[in-house]
Amino acid sequence: MIEQDFQELPLSATAQAAIDAGRRLGAEHVDVRISRQRTRSAAARDAHPLGVSSDSTTGVGVRVLVDGVWGFAAAGTVSPESAAQVAASAIGMASVAAPVARERVELAGEPVHAGQVWANPVDIDPFEVPDTEVLALLEARSAGLLASSHVQRVDARFLAARDLTYYADSAGTDTLQQRTRVHGQVTAFHITDQRFDDMSSCAPPAARGWEYLAGDDTWDWTAELSALPAWLAEKAVAPSIEPGRYDLVIDPTNLWLTIHESVGHATELDRALGYEANYAGTSFATLDRLGSLRYGSPLMNVTGDRTAPHGLATVGYDDEGVAAQSWDLVRDGTLVGYQLDRRMAAEHGFGRSNGCAFADSAGHVPVQRMPNVSLQPDPAGPELEALISGVQDGIYIVGDKSWSIDMQRYNFQFTGQRFLRIRSGRIVGQVRDVAYQSSTPDFWGRLRALGGPSTYLLGGALNCGKAQPGQVAAVSHGCPAAVFEGVNVLNTEQEGHE
Repeated sequence: MIEQDFQELPLSATAQAAIDAGRRLGAEHVDVRISRQRTRSAAARDAHPLGVSSDSTTGVGVRVLVDGVWGFAAAGTVSPESAAQVAASAIGMASVAAPVARERVELAGEPVHAGQVWANPVDIDPFEVPDTEVLALLEARSAGLLASSHVQRVDARFLAARDLTYYADSAGTDTLQQRTRVHGQVTAFHITDQRFDDMSSCAPPAARGWEYLAGDDTWDWTAELSALPAWLAEKAVAPSIEPGRYDLVIDPTNLWLTIHESVGHATELDRALGYEANYAGTSFATLDRLGSLRYGSPLMNVTGDRTAPHGLATVGYDDEGVAAQSWDLVRDGTLVGYQLDRRMAAEHGFGRSNGCAFADSAGHVPVQRMPNVSLQPDPAGPELEALISGVQDGIYIVGDKSWSIDMQRYNFQFTGQRFLRIRSGRIVGQVRDVAYQSSTPDFWGRLRALGGPSTYLLGGALNCGKAQPGQVAAVSHGCPAAVFEGVNVLNTEQEGHE
């Protein structure tokens, strides 16, 4: 159910006033976004509440094309009068930009989507749960961990976010959408005179409601938090890894981040074209290599997807009125697609945008942002235990931690939370201080086995940054457990002392 008070705003009248004003002043295209962003967060430390906070912003943004030049303006007041003024300001911005515009902007065509309403499914609205209930859950989970002698400190956090957007354009599309997402994380700390170690729950953020955080139906919080003290204690006394080349079995709780950095960002077409070079970097996967670049092994099939159930980047329509789609980015190990908005789709002959325009508020112009980018499992692939049993000398990596990647998304290094040594197909205990290092095509070229659908998990992040001025977007990345052969492993403790 879309929030009633947002629907009661003068959405249609405000958008039409902006469209009428823009047309009257010479715009060939006008689009309007009336949006509200809501957040709610809570925290507890060592089973003591730190409080609950909430925030909300609402505004209207108008974008115009005048003689092929963009103009944009925004305001915090949602009314027909305000929108007409904003449209006039956007026209003025287009006039200012016209003398320095390098090419005329054309937009790829899109069918008209009139009167469409979309919201991701939520069983329990996370914005309606009483503060006392939210804090009680965080305190209880913290207290349970503190009962172990292996845990000295605990940090527990909750976040809910919601985007409400009414979009309308001069072609006749108008859509109303609501996206809700939640994240909960509990981190335990083991502290002695000699060592400081921490370990967090691995539940990813998801486009779900409070039910995802409070129950065990989707993520088994009870089992994970019960096991976490013992895992942390074993990590504290685990031997340090010997650097070298190992076969890696990478859990989806770790691999999602590698996908995000080495595939998700690298297949953003604006980055590949150099538009993000000043801030977010470029990409080795340049447009001239489309259809020929060997991205990885033939087992590698990666999709861009705006339709995945519970995906953080899942929508009904993007911020240019383009319907959500799913498409191939990498097929059988070869680069075959990019993430597009309507301008890039038209300029580079793609025919239609695949719906990747997004702005994180009414005050920001839509830019190309990442869809859910996911590595597909082997439909007949094995369970996790079978993947591990096929490895003679390796490491099973669970949970994400720190990472580093160059500005072209080519050379990288990733760590994790737990590293379990594999010998002769069996896990023999934890090791520590592990980081795996590679280049993007070399790493994905070493993909030797994929788990089946039972190993698949949709991971993700709430805070992917891009653009100038900076914008933040939420995005999911699904993947199965996977085996990579002969990957270079560093000892992070030794590296830090050099």
